[in-house]
Amino acid sequence: MCLGIPGRVVEIVEGYADQLALVDVEGARRRINIGMLDTPPAAGDWVLLHMGFAMEIIDETKAAQALSGLEMMGSGAREGAGGETEHRPTAESASADARQPCVRRRFEVRGVVQGVGFRPFVYVTAAALALTGSVTNTGSGVVAEVEGDPGAVAEFGRRLRTDPPPLAVVASVAETDQPPTGGAEFVIADSSAADRVRTLVSPDTATCRDCLTELRDPADRRHRHPFITCTHCGPRFTIVTGMPYDRAATTMAAFEMCDDCRAEYDDPRDRRFHAQPIACHACGPRLELIGEDGRATHHGDEALRAARRLLAEGKIVAVKGLGGYHLACDARDEAAVTELRRRKRRGGKPFAVMVADLDVAGELVTVTDDERALLAGTRKPIVLLPRRTPPVSGGVAEAVAPGNPDLGVLLPYTPLHTLLFGIGDDTPGPDVLVMTSGNRSGEPIVTDDARALTELAPLVDAWLRHDRPIRVPCDDSVSRFVAGAELPVRRSRGYAPLPLALPFDIPPLLAAGADLKNTCALGEGGYAWVSQHIGDMDDLSTVDALTRTADHLGALTGVEPEQLVADSHPGYRSGAWARAHAKGRAVRTVQHHHAHIAAVLGEHGIGPGESVIGFAYDGTGHGADGAVWGGEALIADYKSYRRAAHLAYVPLAGGDASVLRPYRMALAHLYAAGIDWDEKLPAVAACPARERDVLAHQFATGFGCVPTSSMGRLFDAVASLAGVRHEVAYEAEAAIALEGLARSAAGEPGPDADAYAFALVYPADPGEPVVADPGPVIRAVVSDVSAGTSPELVAARFHAAVAVLTVDLAELFRRRTGLGAVALGGGVFQNAVLLASTERALQARDFTVLRPVLLPPNDGGVAFGQLLVAASG
Repeated sequence: MCLGIPGRVVEIVEGYADQLALVDVEGARRRINIGMLDTPPAAGDWVLLHMGFAMEIIDETKAAQALSGLEMMGSGAREGAGGETEHRPTAESASADARQPCVRRRFEVRGVVQGVGFRPFVYVTAAALALTGSVTNTGSGVVAEVEGDPGAVAEFGRRLRTDPPPLAVVASVAETDQPPTGGAEFVIADSSAADRVRTLVSPDTATCRDCLTELRDPADRRHRHPFITCTHCGPRFTIVTGMPYDRAATTMAAFEMCDDCRAEYDDPRDRRFHAQPIACHACGPRLELIGEDGRATHHGDEALRAARRLLAEGKIVAVKGLGGYHLACDARDEAAVTELRRRKRRGGKPFAVMVADLDVAGELVTVTDDERALLAGTRKPIVLLPRRTPPVSGGVAEAVAPGNPDLGVLLPYTPLHTLLFGIGDDTPGPDVLVMTSGNRSGEPIVTDDARALTELAPLVDAWLRHDRPIRVPCDDSVSRFVAGAELPVRRSRGYAPLPLALPFDIPPLLAAGADLKNTCALGEGGYAWVSQHIGDMDDLSTVDALTRTADHLGALTGVEPEQLVADSHPGYRSGAWARAHAKGRAVRTVQHHHAHIAAVLGEHGIGPGESVIGFAYDGTGHGADGAVWGGEALIADYKSYRRAAHLAYVPLAGGDASVLRPYRMALAHLYAAGIDWDEKLPAVAACPARERDVLAHQFATGFGCVPTSSMGRLFDAVASLAGVRHEVAYEAEAAIALEGLARSAAGEPGPDADAYAFALVYPADPGEPVVADPGPVIRAVVSDVSAGTSPELVAARFHAAVAVLTVDLAELFRRRTGLGAVALGGGVFQNAVLLASTERALQARDFTVLRPVLLPPNDGGVAFGQLLVAASG
């Protein structure tokens, strides 16, 4: 039997189920750790206590024997029970036994440890272990000093590392012994900003289950409060104005806590202990509905009801969320969605939809267990999911995602969203809402209330807004599951600005990213911070957003860059931005596709000097020879790369004109393959005769053309040849349609099944790259299309051909170099069919496959790769 003293459980401490209990120990109530028991006790159970832990559940007979002194250690055991009297660990309870030495230790914790309930967790842990001392936020993280029994202090350190709060990420814990000072309690000290800021800020997090329960409970004082939050959920990154993370350094600073909120905030037993965004009906924030005339028409709960009515009537409402405004309408209302698309000048680009719950999602799309967990988790991104055919309940309007095989679906992630759909006896509104970024197409998301009233006025019929300022614009993240792993498409809300651990220490650097899907990144030492999604740099407001984002990220991290890094494209605005903001510092340029591969290596912790076979497939990137690259095989490490193979060059005429009109790329590939432009081919027929004449002249003379090896443009060409898309309104539209057809082909082909074949052309100089000629593929596509082969089968065969090409080149370069690791990067690898089939085939040949998991394969991950290349010399 374990030595100790008996105590009777009074209650399990709320919010710490299976971990802490209030126990009566000889008339004194103490907080005792019950985590070591196989099963948690119930109120009234007797437990045997030792050093602040419940070691065993005992019956009343054993409890009586223990109280009589049988099998006990004597009077010292009573002190050895530990715990916390009246919820305050005291020097007397911490001393345990006069023979036990007393030690004091300082713990410096770094990671995502501010704004996630870490100090309350430290307080409760110290209380459970009968330790005295203090905990405080600092510019570097959290510092705790504890004093007491050596075993309890050691256990305290273990729990810091292994049992942190749900939203915390502990990167490191440094321990140093200190001389004991005595003291009678454990306190949460004021935050310190004396040292250099270097902490990791938590992302915004979806409403937790406990808060949702309270939101729906008529007896709870936060019933129907649109801003209910606790230490486990709610806004973080988007409201932070500075560090250390305290209410005064957030946009909640202007909202004075009411007495009830203050009591919860100060109570270590409460789930809202030191929850900086804590709020309620009494102390705000508050909602209002603004009509078309710019005046408030409804407030509070009535504003929500009125907004729900407007949505049900087919109106468009601007809804202020965590990281900006959304434009919302009933996703089942064809007229409403079509009108939103017209007002926003959206073209055919898909809208995302927010559904009331998982049941509604299951009516519209097919959802695996992994995807369900992602939809309902703490981050709640938009998840790209295959449409259910036919949908169970009528589906969404065709105008939501015209011609797209997938739907982008997300669940409500704020209490305001939950209330907008309705709870309890609310009059039902739409159960599926379009939720698209509140902006004019191509501009950053709107966060400012005054700007929302003016800039969104042509787009909406009303504004549902609140008075909590948004410090950081943050779009919804987009993700999908491919071959059993998450594949980010846009990393933003819920993910940014979580840091990425680096495989080696780097000097302080700022990377400006690329011009499409721009993000920036800061790095120093062992961490990099990649920003939220900023957008495409073809709009000056996006360039301004890059400036604000870089400044804010610098303020949060304390990184003071010694050098800036940019894409090697001489015309990129991101590069011009870097040069304009250098202020005398050097600006290093990095080749685009090298950055893609370096980003994948960094994600996977590949060490410096380790080389891989890298495949960078995308739409565009400035090549070292001045051509437009995009179908590249590189032998690369962080420091350098060698272009080992690439797609054969074809002429790109007119730049963006060929991007927006895939038939032009189809004609370019027909020209390069020596195939006549027969008007019976869909791509040729789609091109007006006069334009064909101009293109023929350009291709023959090279006038107005640049050579390209782009894999993205090859996908466009095949989509047009197969009659799938001849013109597009947004990036990768043709490739997305082609992927959907390949997926729907009967018995999705493996990479070797009925594949078209690229021809490999080996140069006379072994130092020059191998050329993968798509000519035979183009001829096979033309033959199939002319024979009436279905677009689905053409698409499937083409995807298989690209996968086979990748594997064949990997085998070739493994024989030449001995390398067995393959990295896959670039936006083309967002294609789930291509990525899954390529990964399977490579693994079947015993390659180690490195694919993006933490960052998007597209240009949203380029800034991270730029940091690593620049730091490697």
